[in-house]
Amino acid sequence: MKFNNILFGYVLLTMSHSLAAHHSTAMFDQTQVKEFTGTVKEFQFTNPHSWIQIFNDENGEQVEWSLEWDSPNRLAREGVRPAMFSPGAEVTIRIYPMKDGAPAGLFIGARFADGSTVGRWEE
Repeated sequence: MKFNNILFGYVLLTMSHSLAAHHSTAMFDQTQVKEFTGTVKEFQFTNPHSWIQIFNDENGEQVEWSLEWDSPNRLAREGVRPAMFSPGAEVTIRIYPMKDGAPAGLFIGARFADGSTVGRWEE
């Protein structure tokens, strides 16, 4: 019985480390906020995390950004629906950018052409 308790404790500790690593945001620079306007390519309302693909023009070149967001379950409880980011829509985005400068980031908030916002959008 004592061996089983030790084994259970070991398994629990090793699994919790893996789970914590999965949800790391260490690759995002959360000391900086990047804001840009772009055109929605796709909103992937999927588990475990939703993704928004957006094109924007940087120095005359089209750049595709991959933005990580919360799970569909959590977003749905906040009123987010897949149709909110329809392909071709123009939207202004705020993200925590990648530390390595890659065109990706952690979604903070968005402002649509009609002035409505989603996420954390502080003026």
